Amino acid sequence: MNAIYLIGFMGSGKTTIGTELAKKLDLPFFDTDEEIIKSENRPISQIFAEDGEEYFRQAETKALHSLPTENVIVSTGGGIILNEENRSYMKKNGNTFFLYCSPDKLFERLKDDTARPLLSGDKRKEIESRLEVRLPLYKEANHIIDTSDLSIEETVKKITDLLTKNEKF
Repeated sequence: MNAIYLIGFMGSGKTTIGTELAKKLDLPFFDTDEEIIKSENRPISQIFAEDGEEYFRQAETKALHSLPTENVIVSTGGGIILNEENRSYMKKNGNTFFLYCSPDKLFERLKDDTARPLLSGDKRKEIESRLEVRLPLYKEANHIIDTSDLSIEETVKKITDLLTKNEKF
């Protein structure tokens, strides 16, 4: 089976869903953000503070390319789709699932989060403006699942149902 890539905005549930999906399918799970933290030996907030977003995006691409492309679940960082190379790589090597979450629900999930360097100002405004730019890129995914009102189990079931319906998987 080709890799399963979970894409979506920060707070959409990619890591949580990916962990549960990997358990259900008995596949290894990787999170590109965690891979970056391991390779850089420092938190993402520190990477942004010391080296900036462009450096982080390069590390993100490197992390993506370092992971297996078969029989694996990969949760990606919310901005990984900003790089055309990353979108092409995921399309070529796997199946992408966009975990959509409404801006209001994202704000509820992220309003008290202080660990995300791109949400340091007006969180609601940052979420809406970044989502507006990213939404067309996320929609290039093979599948779109609105997780706004779904439980973890319901989201995992939707993904597994889509996987079994599609012969490509």
